[in-house]
Amino acid sequence: MSDAGTEATPATPHEPPHGTPRDTPHGTPREASVDVIQRELTAFARRARASAARVHPEIPLVSYTLLSHIAERSGCRATDLAAHYLLDKSTVSRQLGGLEKLGLVERRPAPEDHRVQVLHPTDAGLTVLATAQANRLAAYQERLKDWSGEDLARFADYLLRYNAEGPAGLPDPR
Repeated sequence: MSDAGTEATPATPHEPPHGTPRDTPHGTPREASVDVIQRELTAFARRARASAARVHPEIPLVSYTLLSHIAERSGCRATDLAAHYLLDKSTVSRQLGGLEKLGLVERRPAPEDHRVQVLHPTDAGLTVLATAQANRLAAYQERLKDWSGEDLARFADYLLRYNAEGPAGLPDPR
């Protein structure tokens, strides 16, 4: 949907929808494409933050992401989370404190070194994640219901490729 309230026309192999790089009046097509990508990723991130409260009203998006990472890895250290998400240790500590207060995460000594604390999701944390993931999957299924299998595969490949590049060259979010 455009700002004027009209729907964008679907793309054909020869005609992109309104607002795509060919419609951008400045710079080279490559610069215009990068501008569109930056703008759309920003919009995506804002919508993700705004919808995070629907996952669990007391869990911010950062906390939800950390809880999900901990569960996917069957436990990890706080320093691993900070390094993986390029977050300040104090931010991770604050978010984990909230998750612990809610009973969604617990710390256990590492088997190989009892001085090291490993974070694990609690049963309540796993329940929150399962519910949130089911809700998010349903929302994505609905949003992408009209996309072809080929388009979905291409989009997934592009996202994997983009994220594999890591944070190099991106502005510092702080």
